[in-house]
Amino acid sequence: MSHLTLVKSPASEEPERTDVLQSRTNARNVSSPLSMPSALDRSLRAMLARYTGGLSPAALGGACLDWAIHLAQLPGKQFALGNDAIAGAFMNADFALRCGFGTEKSPCDHALPHDDRFRAQDWSVFPYSLYAHTFLSVERWWEKATTGVRGLSKRHEEVVTFVARQLLDTIAPSNFVLTNPQVLSLTRREGGMNLARGWNNLMNDVVRMARGLPPAGAEAYRVGKTVATTPGKIVCRTRLAEVIQYTPTTAQVRPEPIVIVPAWIMKYYILDLSPANSLVRYLVNQGYTVFMISWKNPSPADREWSFDDYRAEGIMAAIDAAIGVTAAEKAHAVGYCLGGTLLAIAAAAMARDSDDRLKTLSFFATQTDFTEAGELMLFIDESEVAFLEDMMWEQGYLAAEQMASAFQLLRSNDLIWSRVIHDYLMGERSGMIDIMAWNADTTRMPYRMHSQYLRSLFLDNDLATGRFKVEGRPIALPDIRIPIFAVGTEQDHVAPWRSVHKFHLLSDAEITFVLTNGGHNAGILSEPGHPRRSYRLATKAPDQGYIDPDTWYAANAPREGSWWTAWNSWLARRSGTPIAPPPLGNADAGFSPLADAPGRYVLIR
Repeated sequence: MSHLTLVKSPASEEPERTDVLQSRTNARNVSSPLSMPSALDRSLRAMLARYTGGLSPAALGGACLDWAIHLAQLPGKQFALGNDAIAGAFMNADFALRCGFGTEKSPCDHALPHDDRFRAQDWSVFPYSLYAHTFLSVERWWEKATTGVRGLSKRHEEVVTFVARQLLDTIAPSNFVLTNPQVLSLTRREGGMNLARGWNNLMNDVVRMARGLPPAGAEAYRVGKTVATTPGKIVCRTRLAEVIQYTPTTAQVRPEPIVIVPAWIMKYYILDLSPANSLVRYLVNQGYTVFMISWKNPSPADREWSFDDYRAEGIMAAIDAAIGVTAAEKAHAVGYCLGGTLLAIAAAAMARDSDDRLKTLSFFATQTDFTEAGELMLFIDESEVAFLEDMMWEQGYLAAEQMASAFQLLRSNDLIWSRVIHDYLMGERSGMIDIMAWNADTTRMPYRMHSQYLRSLFLDNDLATGRFKVEGRPIALPDIRIPIFAVGTEQDHVAPWRSVHKFHLLSDAEITFVLTNGGHNAGILSEPGHPRRSYRLATKAPDQGYIDPDTWYAANAPREGSWWTAWNSWLARRSGTPIAPPPLGNADAGFSPLADAPGRYVLIR
C-alpha cells in the first residue's frame, strides 16, 4: 500500500487530530468548555512568551518557590550553608593573604573539571586570581544551596541549580574588561583597538540578527556547492519531505538500500556535510545505495502537520521509494536524533502490522524513553508545555531562534560567554566551519506535531510505556525483533547516552550499542581519520540479561578510531551479496527522478 497520501485516522482517533489541548479527556477534563483557553488568554500568553524566550514564568517561579519553601523547613541545612559562607569568606581572605606573599598562584581549586575560564597563566596574578577564586567559591556555595534539599523534587532541583548557574555566569569576572587580565593586556598592547573591532563585530551581529541573516562567514558554505554535495536525484516528493537517492560510486552495491531519517529540527545535511566528513558519501563509497529524507521547513500554513503525517509522508514514503526503486525485499533504516524516535515509532507500527520490509535498524543519539531527557528538557512540565503551545498557536510553529536559544543556554560558557569575550572584548572573529554554518541554517517545528511531541513523549512517556498510538492503535517497542545498532555520545546534552542505552530495556532484539566520544553532533560526525576519536562497543544477544549503563561502560574498554568502520562491518554482515547498482529512480514503479540533489526543500529558509 502506498503511503504517499495522508493517512486518515479512524473515528476513535479523531479527538487527537483536533487541538491537542482538547484531546486530553482525563482527570483535568480539559475538553470542558469552561477549561479551554480563550483566544484572548492565548494571545496574552503568546505575547509574554516573546519576552521570555518561550520560558514559562510559572514553571520557573514554581521551581524556585518549591526550593525556597523546602529550604525554609531545614534549619540544619541553613546552618550548614551559613557555616559554608563564613568558611568561604575566610578561605578567600587566606587566599588573598597568600597571594600577597607570592605563595598562591592558581585560583581554580573550586573549578569544575570542564571549566577552563580561569586556567590561563594571566589568572594567577593578583588581584585577578582573587576575583576568580572568590567567584568560583560563590558558585560552589550556590551549588550546595540548590542541591541536597530534602523533599525537593529532582526536576525542581535541576531547574533551580541550572538557573543559579546561568545567573552567576553572567557576572563572572572573565566577562568584563576591568576584571579580565587577558582582555586588559590586549587592550594596553593595542591601545583599545580590540574594543573598537569588538564593537564593530557586535553591531554586525545585531544587524544580521535583525535581518534574519546567518552569522558572518556562513555564506562560504552553500548548500549544493560546498556542503550537501554528494550527487543524487530527488525520486519522491510529498508535502513534508523529498527523498534523495544518491549516485553509486562502486561497480557493485549491496542489494538492501539504506534509508536515512534525519531530525527535522535541523537540515538533513549534517549527515552530508563537507566531502571529507560526509556519512552519506562514506556509505556510497562502501557500496551501499543510500536514500535520504530531506524535510520541508514548515511555514505558518503547515501548522496542522502531525506526528503521523511525518511518519506517513516521510518515513513510509522513503521506504516505499527505496524498495520501489531498487526492487529489494528489505531495507536498512537509520534514524538520527528525533528522526530516530520517529523511526522507532514507524518500525513498531510496521511490526504490529506484519510489514517486514526492514532488515535492520540503526539509531544515532536517539531516545525512546524520555524519563532522562537531558538538560534541554529541564523546564518541560505541564505549565511550560501549555505556555509553548500558546506561543506556537499564535505563530503556527516553534521558531528556529527559540530553539537555538535553548541550545545555547545548555552550554552558555562555550556558546555565549566565550563568544562575548572572543568576538566583542578581544575583537577577534571565531573562524566559521561547516558544522557551525549548518547549525545556523535553522528550521521550524509545526504547532501540532511539536505539541504532540512534548505531551506524548516528554510529559507522558507514551512510547516507552505502550500507550503511543499510530492510526488509532497502540504500538509497542518490544514488537521490534530485527537487529539494532544504537549510538550514544558521551557529551550529549540533548540525548544523554544513558537514556539512549535504555533501548536495552525496551526491546528483546539483538542490540549492538556504541558509545563514542564527542557531543550530540560532533560525536556522530566521526569519519575515519578524524583525530582523537574513540568508541566503546558491545552486542547484547536477544536472550542475554540486562546490563546497566555504568556496568556496561566499565566492562567495555575504548577503541581508537571511528565507529563508522564498525557500523560498516555490522551492516555488511547483515546484507546480501553485492549486485549491479540500481538506476537513479524507477519510472515504472512511480519514482521518476524529479530534480538533482540536494533538491528544493533544503533551500527553504
